[in-house]
Amino acid sequence: MQAGESALERIETQIALLIRLGETTRRATPVAAHRALDRAAYVILRHLADAGPQNVSALADRLGLDGSTVTRQVSAMQRDGLVVREADPRDGRGTVIAPTGAGLRRMAAVRAARVDVYGQILASWTDDDREQLATLMGRLIEALEAHRRSG
Repeated sequence: MQAGESALERIETQIALLIRLGETTRRATPVAAHRALDRAAYVILRHLADAGPQNVSALADRLGLDGSTVTRQVSAMQRDGLVVREADPRDGRGTVIAPTGAGLRRMAAVRAARVDVYGQILASWTDDDREQLATLMGRLIEALEAHRRSG
């Protein structure tokens, strides 16, 4: 960090480094479960596990992606047996994407591996420090989402 940088300049740099180091950490982790899903599949499965079956439009909106991008990702996940397409219970003409048991198990294994890695990385932090980080990161994500939706 440069002397005299504003808080916003430091935040910008820290987010850039966080993204790079997060990806580097994920790739360097020797735990096979940690790499059992690509980032897109993991995020889609996490969302489906939390929110329930969704149509492609809702997934695309939630992830801030184009519908065709999500369709390609979902098709690959369907070929891998991670998700299924089901009739939309609200409108039988449409379909929703739902996680399979295999998809949920793989997602849970990846999540557990990631939690373990971050547990090791943050082992010297106090519980209060970890809580504060989780709270502030949650607020940052909410602000990023609000900014994306307003733009």
